[in-house]
Amino acid sequence: MNTFIRKVRNYARKNPRSIVFPEGTEARILKATEEILKEGIAIPILLGNSQTIKSKAKGLNINWKKVKIIDPTKSKLTKEFAKSFYELRKHKGVTPAQARKIVQDLNYFGTMMVHHDYADGMVTGTTHPTDDSIRPALQIIKTHEKFHKVSGVFFIILEKRLLLFADAAITINPNSHDLTNTAIDTAETAKCFGIEPKIAMLSFSTKGSADHPYIDKVKEAVNMVKYKRPDLIIDGELQVDAALVPEIAKRKCPKSEIQGDANVLIFPDLESANIAYKLVERLAKAKAIGPLLQGLKKPVNDLSRGCSYKDIVNVTAFTAHECNTK
Repeated sequence: MNTFIRKVRNYARKNPRSIVFPEGTEARILKATEEILKEGIAIPILLGNSQTIKSKAKGLNINWKKVKIIDPTKSKLTKEFAKSFYELRKHKGVTPAQARKIVQDLNYFGTMMVHHDYADGMVTGTTHPTDDSIRPALQIIKTHEKFHKVSGVFFIILEKRLLLFADAAITINPNSHDLTNTAIDTAETAKCFGIEPKIAMLSFSTKGSADHPYIDKVKEAVNMVKYKRPDLIIDGELQVDAALVPEIAKRKCPKSEIQGDANVLIFPDLESANIAYKLVERLAKAKAIGPLLQGLKKPVNDLSRGCSYKDIVNVTAFTAHECNTK
């Protein structure tokens, strides 16, 4: 399945997009930037103190021919961003002085760059929790539709299988409407990457084998997705073995549209999704790429704080691909 990653990188290389990295002084970002430039998959923009970044890069034996570095405390863009952020948030009580201070925060500054088209996308999260990554995006870039929730999807790349796990990043206890939006958004993400989605809405029950309110919300979400998007292949509630193993699907749900061939797994809550992706990543030696944030108007993607520099390169390629398909 490494061919899939190569394919995404090749697509990104054909039309390199500018990607801003708020954590410009982080060693893993610096090492990733070196590879990104070498492969030509994106045009990186690093945020932070220029001298600190260059000094750290030198200490890591990184030799850039050219990379753009912006210090929000000194940039001419800060004034423009402060005025813009004030207009966006004055109804929340933000003052001009507060706006100027806020946009000098690296994540806010990077998000404003994407909002104002100084960058095509943003990748962050090596040193920040997801809340710090997503909050500026929700306040500035916002979602496609009002009240639409953002969700996070991981591409799980196994030796002979490619799966999408969602929501593995944002909503702790989604209701049926949240699950509906996550399923539809993840289907669209799959299509964006050339994958025909087959969606399994997961639970601890398969087609009524158990009875509980937790199962009811999954059933409701399945019905809502079918109503909103009758073009999508989806079924649930399904246990994960029925979703992924054909022999078990034949026994547990022989009439299901999903016969052990699901490639999009929608989890009933964040807890199960987070545990599942990390188990598969660590024990099955899968490559987990993400989380890519779904539902925003422009690509802003988070990273796991445990990521390697190679993970950052991959998320950057996926982000650049998103920029080229939106």
